[in-house]
Amino acid sequence: MTRVRVDCFTISLDGFGAGPNQDLQNPLGEGGTDLHGWLLATRTFRRTHFGADDGTVGIDDEFAAAGFENVGAWILGRNMFGPIRGPWPDMNWKGWWGENPPYHVPTFILTHHAREPIEMEGGTTFHFVTGGIHEALDRAKEAANGKDVRIGGGANTIQQYLREGLIDELHIAISPVLLGKGERLFEGVDTRALGYECVRFVATEKATHVVLHRQSVAG
Repeated sequence: MTRVRVDCFTISLDGFGAGPNQDLQNPLGEGGTDLHGWLLATRTFRRTHFGADDGTVGIDDEFAAAGFENVGAWILGRNMFGPIRGPWPDMNWKGWWGENPPYHVPTFILTHHAREPIEMEGGTTFHFVTGGIHEALDRAKEAANGKDVRIGGGANTIQQYLREGLIDELHIAISPVLLGKGERLFEGVDTRALGYECVRFVATEKATHVVLHRQSVAG
C-alpha cells in the first residue's frame, strides 16, 4: 500500500523550515543551510548528491538513508525546484542539482505555470503539475506503482498536504539553531486535531529526530 511521507525535513528551534530571501546564492533562504548540519555530513547525503563513499554513519545517517527506502515518486513545491517566480522566462533552468538529481524516480513539481517534462540522468523525470496538490498526488501515486510517495517540501507544500490529512508519516529533524524568520512549517496547522501523534523521537549531537503518524480521526 502506498504511503505518503515526509522524510528528513529540518526545522529550527523557532519552527522555521527555511530562511527568508531565497535566491541563487541561498537556495534554502538566508541561514537555511545552517539547519542541515546533521544531514550534510552523512554518508547517505554525500553518496546521493556527490557520488562519494565517505561520510558519517550512525542515527543521523540511518534517518537519511530511510528517507530513500521504498520511494517510487516525489512531490516538490516550485520553490524547491528553483528560485524563479512567475512564468518561466526560458527553459534552461533544470533544478539546483545538475544533470543527475538525487531523486532517481518521477518527481512532480507544483506550479501555476505549465512546462513540458524534463528527463534527467539517473532516472529522474520532472513533471510540472498545474492542477494542485490532489492532482499531483494522484499522478505521483500512479507513478510510484505501489511504492511510497515522498513529499520533499518546502514548508508551504507540506502544510497544504497536512491540512488535508494526506500525509501518513512525517519525520522532522529539529536543528539546534535559530533563524528568527522565514517559513514556519506548522503555521496554521492543527496537527493534533488532524490526528497526528508522535511515535518516535531520538536525539543526536546535531538534531532531535521526531516521527509523527496520522491516526484515524473519529467523526
